[in-house]
Amino acid sequence: MRIGLWSDCHNFPSLPLMKLSAYHKSIGDDVSEYMPLERYDKVYASKVFSFTKDIDDTYGVNADEVIKGGTGYCISVENGKEVYDNSKNTSLPNEIEHIYPDYALYPQYDFAAGFLTRGCPRGCEFCVVGKKEGRCSHQVAELSEFWRGQKEIKLLDPNLLACREHENLLKALIESKALIDFTQGIDIRLTNPDNITLLNQIKVKRLHFAWDNPKDDLTEYFKQFQEYTSIKDYARKAVYVLTNFGSTIDEDLYRIYTLRDLGYAPYVMIYQKGDAPKEMRYLQRWCNNRLIFRSCPDFRNYDPKMK
Repeated sequence: MRIGLWSDCHNFPSLPLMKLSAYHKSIGDDVSEYMPLERYDKVYASKVFSFTKDIDDTYGVNADEVIKGGTGYCISVENGKEVYDNSKNTSLPNEIEHIYPDYALYPQYDFAAGFLTRGCPRGCEFCVVGKKEGRCSHQVAELSEFWRGQKEIKLLDPNLLACREHENLLKALIESKALIDFTQGIDIRLTNPDNITLLNQIKVKRLHFAWDNPKDDLTEYFKQFQEYTSIKDYARKAVYVLTNFGSTIDEDLYRIYTLRDLGYAPYVMIYQKGDAPKEMRYLQRWCNNRLIFRSCPDFRNYDPKMK
């Protein structure tokens, strides 16, 4: 069979497509990146975002079968809020879910990527993880399932520290001696001296935390982590700051200034960015551009027209 693979994510490899590629190659199928107007027996389309174009929006798909999956196909916007429909979720069969990914599908990337855990107990209204993966963080793989000696590992876990086995998983990352990028938010509320000690032993490229709800004052948690961590470079301790989701500009600035003063790098995320007011987009540009952020420490003095 001739298999085509398509994804709307262009700046990061698609893990489901790499697993599908590995499986179909193992049974002798011809696998390649999907090209419009070409003929395929089967095409897999993986959509991460709800707002991006679909595979068949322009030319249609010339294939006997098209299988669509991913979060982007399960989200609709109702009354300005994203609604997730789990009934539209398409899971990979077990034998494909646990196959070693075909990294050759994306030769431009030289790192390993995968999930050690799935699920998150928080159930945040703006997040689909709880609806998609469950409200209990649980281990789904050993590190060897997607890593075989690559120098860098990008972890995609939504809440690794909420998993009962997280200390054993952190120890496996220590033993790998690989450079670890925790791409999703490490839950600052679940850090303690013991697991911070383990994190200190990992060769960390970057930790990502999140301070999404301004009603939750996480200042003391961030202070505690700063006290026990050996990672002093603020750029390696990034914190996602969700905006445009019921918070005021003053609440946004409180989180940003507090994080900066504690030695973290705040990173503004805008919910429903297409409908956000201009001031919110200026806030994101001011905060996320480190040159601007350092040269203009007070947002109220920021002129968005300045080069």
